[in-house]
Amino acid sequence: MSRNVLLQLLGGTKGSPALRRWISLWPPLLGAGIRVKHIAADMKAADIEMKLRFWNANHVGTHFGGSLFAMTDPFYMLMVMANLGRNHIVWDKAASIRYRKPGRGVVRAEVRLTDAQLDDIREKLNTLPKL
Repeated sequence: MSRNVLLQLLGGTKGSPALRRWISLWPPLLGAGIRVKHIAADMKAADIEMKLRFWNANHVGTHFGGSLFAMTDPFYMLMVMANLGRNHIVWDKAASIRYRKPGRGVVRAEVRLTDAQLDDIREKLNTLPKL
């Protein structure tokens, strides 16, 4: 079985509409009410949103931080996996979030992966055993 099992289960890199549908049904996103609105065919962009509901609100009535974090968590890894290809194993090793203000109503995230970022990753992988 391929190393990119999740990516294949979610529709692979060939069908961003299928990936968008399936990842919206992935339990961590579905349970928080997170909707994937768009994934670019080249897997370099994704637009995600979440409405404030009673099940994703914290004790003061704003978006729960874990749900906000879950909005972006899988996307960079999936996007890098799709763009680097099968010769690379991609893992999330660390992440951080800096909240700008309390999330109320609909919150949106635009996840982007640039050619320059991919070139930088490829360049570093040419000289380092892992990154």
